[in-house]
Amino acid sequence: MATKLWEKNFAPTAEIERFTVGRDRELDVYLAQGDVIGSMAHITMLESIGLLTADELQALLTELRVILADIRAGHFEIEDGVEDVHSQVELILTRRLGDIGKKIHSGRSRNDQVLLDLKLWTRRQLIEVVGLVKDLFEELQRQSERYKDVLMPGYTHLQVAMPSSFGLWFGAYAESLTDDMLFLQAAYRMVNRNPLGSAAGYGSSFPLDRQMTTDLLGFDSMAYNVVYAQMGRGKMERNVAFALASVAGTVAKLAFDACLFNSQNFAFVKLPNECTTGSSIMPHKKNPDVFELTRAKCNKLQALPQQVTLIMNNLPSGYFRDLQIIKEVFLPAFDELKDCLRMCAYIISKMKVNEHILDDPRYDLMFSVEEVNRLAASGVPFRDAYKKVGLDIEAGTFRPVKEVHHTHSGSIGNLCNDRIAVLMDSLLEGFAFEKVEAAERKLIEGTTVA
Repeated sequence: MATKLWEKNFAPTAEIERFTVGRDRELDVYLAQGDVIGSMAHITMLESIGLLTADELQALLTELRVILADIRAGHFEIEDGVEDVHSQVELILTRRLGDIGKKIHSGRSRNDQVLLDLKLWTRRQLIEVVGLVKDLFEELQRQSERYKDVLMPGYTHLQVAMPSSFGLWFGAYAESLTDDMLFLQAAYRMVNRNPLGSAAGYGSSFPLDRQMTTDLLGFDSMAYNVVYAQMGRGKMERNVAFALASVAGTVAKLAFDACLFNSQNFAFVKLPNECTTGSSIMPHKKNPDVFELTRAKCNKLQALPQQVTLIMNNLPSGYFRDLQIIKEVFLPAFDELKDCLRMCAYIISKMKVNEHILDDPRYDLMFSVEEVNRLAASGVPFRDAYKKVGLDIEAGTFRPVKEVHHTHSGSIGNLCNDRIAVLMDSLLEGFAFEKVEAAERKLIEGTTVA
């Protein structure tokens, strides 16, 4: 059995070890790439302050690159008896390099190491989520433009209310994603601060160059106060969870609309056959299971901030093992949201709309406001126009004019999709992902070190 990083002259019982390690061996595989990249930056800094020789650094970097290649190829695993990813990486280095491998932990605690791993991993996941949100946004905008002249009923209280259009419907969800992108940007900026060097939360007597590791890893800044850096554990996950929940809320609402509008009672949209499932007893069924599952998964994701909050709430400053449990709900959430975003973008791109909804007389009354406005525009006081149209409806003599002439910003005739696209582009530019990509590439390829 492998020796633990903290082991002295005693060891816990097997049952205690099972309980305290929990799902770390399984979940820490998510963090393995970040652990290696973070270690590369840390040891580069250690060499610069004299705690490693140049030859030791090069030997360690060479082996870390081999480990990174194994991780990317899916060959990395945390062995039985090894507590976590940090222990596994150090164990591999020690097996291959001897005592040199034991030097990489100088000036570091597993507390700042796991926090760094979480930040590097979350940063990468947010980059992917942002890309998928952008893909869905673009599909929604395309469909908005494609069907901008096709009218559909708008609803309040689930009652037919006023004319809407598919341009408005698709476009509304596109613009909703721009607000969600603001949350993602805020989350990304909070993530993109370097905790390395805070050690167990109280710094180190080694003269660590924290600015160097900040630059090497492409962070915007360091988390300066070492106590606060550790207080960021849990807080970081909670704030990111709120951003994920915001996206999930938009997607869940869209999924609900799609299920409703796809039903025979509405028949506003038709989902692609390959995106529906059948019934074991009813041969005619084409069920919108993908959107139903998307709705459920996204509703579950909206509970994530509360889960994280309740795990880390009311903890005083300093590290506590409670924080380990956050990984169990936080790490898998990204794959779930990314899957929903991919499915949603695909179905939206294939979705067809019913261009003859208004042939059905049940929707005639939604043009009543248009008639009121037409009379008011001709000089009839609004309240008198409202009363006249209401009486015509009661008498059964109302005859709709099924045309609309909306021109103001954001209306049926002026969707402002171009302005919404500009807004989204400006938000995307604010992430500055290029800095992170360049820093990680230099570190991994070895161009950072002479």
